[in-house]
Amino acid sequence: MLAAASPKAQAAGEETQIVRRAQRGDTEAYEELVRRHQRRIFAVASGILRQREEAEDVAQQVLLKAYISLPRFDLRSAFSTWLYKITVNECWDHLRRRKSRPQVLQSELSEDQARKVEALAGDGGFTDPAERALQGDLVEGLLAQLTEQDRRILVLKEVEGLSVREVGDILNLNVNTVKVRLFRARAHLMQFRVRAGRSKTKRGKE
Repeated sequence: MLAAASPKAQAAGEETQIVRRAQRGDTEAYEELVRRHQRRIFAVASGILRQREEAEDVAQQVLLKAYISLPRFDLRSAFSTWLYKITVNECWDHLRRRKSRPQVLQSELSEDQARKVEALAGDGGFTDPAERALQGDLVEGLLAQLTEQDRRILVLKEVEGLSVREVGDILNLNVNTVKVRLFRARAHLMQFRVRAGRSKTKRGKE
């Protein structure tokens, strides 16, 4: 007797069938794919670009490009991985055109996303209201310490919750490289968090 497929495998199989229908020109199938993924496309774009309007524009461009390219998608990877790879590439094309580094503004992060970044830096977040009021500046400062490439990895892995393998597939990096860069990014965040804490303590004594 064959073991039943896991819910994750069943969901992947269902999505594959929807993709096949969309590739045959079924517009309702493509609309279903958009409904499933548009929120995370925007979240990834917003995490990289840090500007809501620009992220919305890029997300629309991603969906258009995916629609045009869908007949050439060979199903060797998950549809979501393929789609998020397009998203990351579009974001960095946009940044090159803008000719500026992505500015990480905490106002563009949800409260939950900000907590995830702060948790990586050491203590799991703030509890006191006065401390929370300073969280925006700290999160902005923490992420600003990272290189653009490390920031991309951190957004995909820690904020969007993708697996190491998925991050590697999207960024064309092997798993070990992703792990090393994640370790480096986390270490930098922790070091900056410690320096920020020392600076705050010093100011309190003055």
